[in-house]
Amino acid sequence: MEPVNEGRSERTPVRERLMDAAYAEVVAGRWTQQRMADIASGAEVSRQTLYNVFGSKEGLLQAVVVREADSLLDQVVALLEEDRSDPVHAVSRTTGFVLRSLRDNPLLRAVVAGDRELLPVVTTRSAPLLDVLGERMSAMLAESCPELDRSVTEAVADVNLRLTVSYALQPIDPDEAARRVEAVVHGMLCVGLPEAGRTRG
Repeated sequence: MEPVNEGRSERTPVRERLMDAAYAEVVAGRWTQQRMADIASGAEVSRQTLYNVFGSKEGLLQAVVVREADSLLDQVVALLEEDRSDPVHAVSRTTGFVLRSLRDNPLLRAVVAGDRELLPVVTTRSAPLLDVLGERMSAMLAESCPELDRSVTEAVADVNLRLTVSYALQPIDPDEAARRVEAVVHGMLCVGLPEAGRTRG
């Protein structure tokens, strides 16, 4: 083994090493063929350690996707900050950005275009992913529009994310998807924040 790899193994936390190994397998298109023992070996840990940390192969995959999504959300939050005074446009703009990222990001593209083992992470068993994204979006709306009831910001975030996932699974032009999301968000925010309906008149 090369010294540099030994150094990396010693410095990198086990959880990160396991997620890095899983990331590599998903992007390479080998995820469904790999056993937990194979992934553990790639991270230079025991299979039992992998089970102790993530519980299952699906739990590991969800953690990898959530990590990637959280990194994506850091960029989304930066975009939202730029349009803080116009929450309707902010959500629309970031929807387009997220859809382009889902198309261009190697891991997220592999998951969206994946087989029966990968796809549930963003569909039927997507709660961990949606929880991360929803909390970040809802928090932004609550901070940007303190006059909004919390139930409104949570509903807007939830609907936006579900529409985004739907458009990711059945792709259309990201800009057109963003325009449609903007229309929906406009209507929802007008219920709790009338002035939002006049922002982009």
